[in-house]
Amino acid sequence: MVIASGARAAARCLELSRAPYSDAPDRLFRGWLTPAYRATIERVGGWMEEAGMTVRRDAAINLIGRYEGQRPDAPALVIGSHLDSVRDAGAYDGPLGVMLGIECVAALHAEGRRLPFAIEVIGFGDEEGSRFPAAMLGSRAVAGTLPPGAADMADAEGIGVDGALREFGSRAEALATAARAPGMMLAYLEAHIEQGPVLEAEGLALGNVTGIAAQLRLEVTVTGVAGHAGTVTMSLRRDALAAAARMVAAIEDIARADASELVATVGRMAVAPGAANVIAGEVRFTVDIRAGTTERRDRAAAAIGEAMQAIARERDVALAVATIHDLAPTPCDPRLMDLLDTAIQATGQPARRLMSGAGHDAMAMAALGPVAMLFLRCAGGVSHHPAEHVDPADADAALVAMRGFIDLLGEDHRDA
Repeated sequence: MVIASGARAAARCLELSRAPYSDAPDRLFRGWLTPAYRATIERVGGWMEEAGMTVRRDAAINLIGRYEGQRPDAPALVIGSHLDSVRDAGAYDGPLGVMLGIECVAALHAEGRRLPFAIEVIGFGDEEGSRFPAAMLGSRAVAGTLPPGAADMADAEGIGVDGALREFGSRAEALATAARAPGMMLAYLEAHIEQGPVLEAEGLALGNVTGIAAQLRLEVTVTGVAGHAGTVTMSLRRDALAAAARMVAAIEDIARADASELVATVGRMAVAPGAANVIAGEVRFTVDIRAGTTERRDRAAAAIGEAMQAIARERDVALAVATIHDLAPTPCDPRLMDLLDTAIQATGQPARRLMSGAGHDAMAMAALGPVAMLFLRCAGGVSHHPAEHVDPADADAALVAMRGFIDLLGEDHRDA
């Protein structure tokens, strides 16, 4: 019998970073409802079964493994993270949390132990939003908080959500059936790489997340007039790209001037018609704004909006701004944080609490009950990049902490 270990969880993440678990031949990209996603949930589902779980897929094609508790009617502890990836991704962002959840259950199963509550391990299908233009569709389906119009979205190839779901035996109109009823979740625990440098800088393997920053994601369209690069004089141009460049600079200036944890990022830009000898007629770009509080985030967003409008007027271009998603900050539960502190200290390191600037499925799952997050150190703070790395020893420490947390939660609910 192979003993459950964090190192095995990390090794499985590496296995999932290669074909057939990637939609790209030379790098990792795994979108929701793609061939690579199908191969992944089949493989991960097999690991869930080996760990003693019954396995199913919901209408959003989230992968769910369930390990029954002593009381089948009791609310379940949900351990989860996502199985999709960004383009040119690292191996650990998302899948490591799922693999560690499987290892927790495998250890219990090997010992023949049942807790007062069931444990469900969920691999969410979409968190990154790398295929369809919205994030956390998997966990928001489970939480019952899917955004309006989610079923009407299409990917870059024009394939709609409904068509993609039908390839997996589901359909868009069934997405609502993935939602959990209130009271079905006892708590939610997510293990995830930090995606930042704090833990490494302090020589710590693990961190206890206090909460997740408020997020606002916008899609901006700047419309000017396309023209010949050699014949339209500079004074007569309505260059969408030149205007957009000014806007991007203004966005960075506003975020820097705040001198706080606030961040603002333009991460994607598309220029049309995109020819070297043609003045850009249209530019689309995203703006991602995050801060510890909704008030700080919204104040920056308002300043950014005003700056972009002023530039649009000055450059004589049209400006349209659409909200892609608007997520409030998500505090982690104080009691669960205390349990996680105790579990982390049992690994031999001090408890360290820190905020998450990155978004996670815990943000959506907070609609169903209390949440906790365990951060793991990642080399150089690098994430969303092939260089992403987690030391197997840190994954072992995370497994010890997660098992300790589960035991402490079990003691809390033994007589419930």
